[in-house]
Amino acid sequence: MVRWSWKQGLNCITGIFDKDENVLCEPFTRSCIGRISPLYWRIPILVWALVIMIWSVSFFWGPTEMFFLYMTHWGLGFIVLESTFGIYVASQRKGLTDATFGLPWYVKAYWLLYNITIPVAFLITVFYWGVLKSAKAKVNYAPDPVLDVMLHGVNSCVMLVELVCSAHPSRLMHIMQPLWFAGAYMLFTVIYYFAGGQDPWGNSFIYPVVDWSKPEQTLVVITLTALFLALMHLIVVGIASARDAIAKRRLAEPAGVYNDAFSP
Repeated sequence: MVRWSWKQGLNCITGIFDKDENVLCEPFTRSCIGRISPLYWRIPILVWALVIMIWSVSFFWGPTEMFFLYMTHWGLGFIVLESTFGIYVASQRKGLTDATFGLPWYVKAYWLLYNITIPVAFLITVFYWGVLKSAKAKVNYAPDPVLDVMLHGVNSCVMLVELVCSAHPSRLMHIMQPLWFAGAYMLFTVIYYFAGGQDPWGNSFIYPVVDWSKPEQTLVVITLTALFLALMHLIVVGIASARDAIAKRRLAEPAGVYNDAFSP
């Protein structure tokens, strides 16, 4: 079991991975279910994400330059980045320790993307089907129903595969990383609104439930969304802990570092 000092825990709260932390890199290169390479699922996930990205751009309902107005498309872009870094990390069988015996930069980048992409994918799915679909201001975000399911349903499925099959840990202290992502997107919507930006239909909002002309209502939605995203991170940590507990019982040798996310 990896034991962290208070300094390392503080670094994780701020999203910084200490250079001298002695975290084993091996779990990043294999599956929790044995010596199976993560390439077996990360390559298909990357191919899926690239196909959906091209499909989404081709069938986008507005000008191409407005494509990344939406969190759904930010989330899709992060799946592309996360799987790309994951493939590179999984292909590095040697030399995964840097000169200070810590994690090399590309492993840190992958872990950061992993911590953000999975809970955000879950949030996008729930937010879309639970909030946007039931909003009074009806906006057609789904000109293609199959693409709609791919962007707002299958996205969570592929990230669940990444979560369940991976062997590296998920930490409670990393909860701020997905929240920073959400905060960056919210800041973007504020700047876009006050700059006079509009959606493809000429509305002053990007999402009807995040309308800065109604700041009180929008702040309530943002607060609840942030709390829900934090809950998604807790669920991710819980699944990772259950995954590793099951793996340790099934395998003669532990599959990487046990996910001690709930330890001090």
